[in-house]
Amino acid sequence: MLAYTFRGVGDLALVEKPLPRLQTPDDAIVRVTLASICTSDLHIKHGSVPRAVPGITLGHEAVGVVEEVGSAVTKLKRGDRVAINVETFCGECFFCRRGWVNNCTLPDGGWALGCRIDGVQAPFVRVPHADNGLDIIPDGVDDLHALFVGDILSTGYWAAKIADISEGGSVAIIGAGPTGICALQCAHLHAPSEIVVCERDSARRDFVRRHYPYAKVCAPSELAAICSALPHGGADSVIEAAGSNDSFRMAWECARPNATVAVIALYDSAQTLPLPEMYGKNLTFKTGGVDGCDCAEILRLVADGKIDTAPLVTHTFALEQADEAYELFASRRDGVVKVALKP
Repeated sequence: MLAYTFRGVGDLALVEKPLPRLQTPDDAIVRVTLASICTSDLHIKHGSVPRAVPGITLGHEAVGVVEEVGSAVTKLKRGDRVAINVETFCGECFFCRRGWVNNCTLPDGGWALGCRIDGVQAPFVRVPHADNGLDIIPDGVDDLHALFVGDILSTGYWAAKIADISEGGSVAIIGAGPTGICALQCAHLHAPSEIVVCERDSARRDFVRRHYPYAKVCAPSELAAICSALPHGGADSVIEAAGSNDSFRMAWECARPNATVAVIALYDSAQTLPLPEMYGKNLTFKTGGVDGCDCAEILRLVADGKIDTAPLVTHTFALEQADEAYELFASRRDGVVKVALKP
């Protein structure tokens, strides 16, 4: 089969590979029906993910159909339509039992797919610990609506959860890329009175205004004034989803004293924590990679129409066009938000 492969920094290509096979009793083989390109794939390409293994198939965000299951798999059967979790996890270790599945202690725990083991930008993928890493898609939810459940929608849901959003409070979201938009929808579930979305790209600002009119949208130059006018002089909760050179500073500056700042972005370079400047704000920072353990609940929300991420897919390509798809996604031409691949 052809698989889109990370061969080294700056070197991605379609490579002929053998079909994946079951390796352990808790594996499943999934026929991929729709996958996507994630900004994390670009980080791998640029060398910003040192743990990424050259030679692996890229991609960690997909839906598909179960083709084969190992003897220890109990929740799935051949023919089940499933959303694939970005993380693989045992569900039993110290971290998993507390919902911190990104830190699962298994050798292939956490973000492995498309980083340390072959991922989903291929016709078939092996998913380890399948009972945890795959969730059955409810009847009535198509591939497009379920596509982001295992990664960016899980990230948005997790971000809203750790940001301590309160009913009637205020939220500022830095970055209206795909992850920021997912965080926006999930923050809205907590019923804050005000959501401010800051985005430097005018096409993305227009996208948010069209699809999510309950949010106040602004450019970076407007954020400070808008947040200073909120009760208590800043946002109660801040979600940093941009990962740019100046977005970390923007995030803590727009927070009110004693606010929570959830940093969910993946940066290309180190960020500075200027403690003397923020002294006295008494901020709580929460950072790291998504704990993707709420996929079943997210699928229920999608099925109930409370979350709709289908509009994020603005372009779809065949897998054989992956080079073109990556180029478009990286360039943001034509107002691109998210690109899907059909193996």
